[in-house]
Amino acid sequence: MKKQDMNRDWIATARTLSQALPYLQRYEGATVVIKLGGHAMGSDEAMESFARDVVLMQQVGVKPVVVHGGGPMINKMLGQLGIESSFVNGKRVTDKATVEVVEMVLSGLVNKRIVQAINSQGGRAIGISGKDANLMVCEQADPELGFVGAPVAMDPSIVHELGEENLIPVIAPVGAGRDGETFNVNGDTAAGAIAGALHADRLLLLTDVSGVKDANGEVLTCLSSQQIKDLTEAGVIAGGMIPKTQTALDALRDGVRAVVILDGRAPNACLLELYTEHGAGSLIRDTQPRVKPTAKTV
Repeated sequence: MKKQDMNRDWIATARTLSQALPYLQRYEGATVVIKLGGHAMGSDEAMESFARDVVLMQQVGVKPVVVHGGGPMINKMLGQLGIESSFVNGKRVTDKATVEVVEMVLSGLVNKRIVQAINSQGGRAIGISGKDANLMVCEQADPELGFVGAPVAMDPSIVHELGEENLIPVIAPVGAGRDGETFNVNGDTAAGAIAGALHADRLLLLTDVSGVKDANGEVLTCLSSQQIKDLTEAGVIAGGMIPKTQTALDALRDGVRAVVILDGRAPNACLLELYTEHGAGSLIRDTQPRVKPTAKTV
């Protein structure tokens, strides 16, 4: 590379950092819940990049909370153990044997892999599940599905306490029942419930799609709750996007300032969303569309 090109790259980097200042100020002290799933968990390189972004976010004043899924890892372990799954309307029936595997994989293998990745980048992460300190108490979501839970009572005090110690909570979506049961909780649902309990400034749902799309297939960068409802009724929002947008609506109802559905396959997706003018993916909130912030924007 020529020296002239190197200088040009350095200048562009400096300009990017300078332009990020209002956003750095905007999110200082903000709680940001990140649902990690899909491609971002699929390779060591993607995990390393995600972990670096999370550590950087904390370094500049954000309070990150990571909630993760792990469906493919659960499927792999069930297959290795010879445990067969049945499904009702496309949803896995989770019997006692299955929920034990779910907890083992999510709270053990997957959770600790994320913790280790963050710690390797200089952060201080600690892994917990929704069962710890009764963070997420659940009831059975559907009798036909067995030990699949719906959060009904949240106690986020453990998350606050970890944050005060500059620890990054990494939370497995496993909930406690009132009678000692263990419940498997959908990762998006768990992230939304935790974000709501924390009254988070942002909930970032990392997915394998670029965002919510209109009837022409174009990504909608900013939507209101009413637009989400209208698009769902019109059949434009369909399939796997419905539970994600429903999670967004529930989180907004519970006090989250805004939810973003964004492509976790994109490098530095979280940083693009928080620290650039154009953001990333689809932002859902009930206020005015996103605007360029100043140091005093809230």
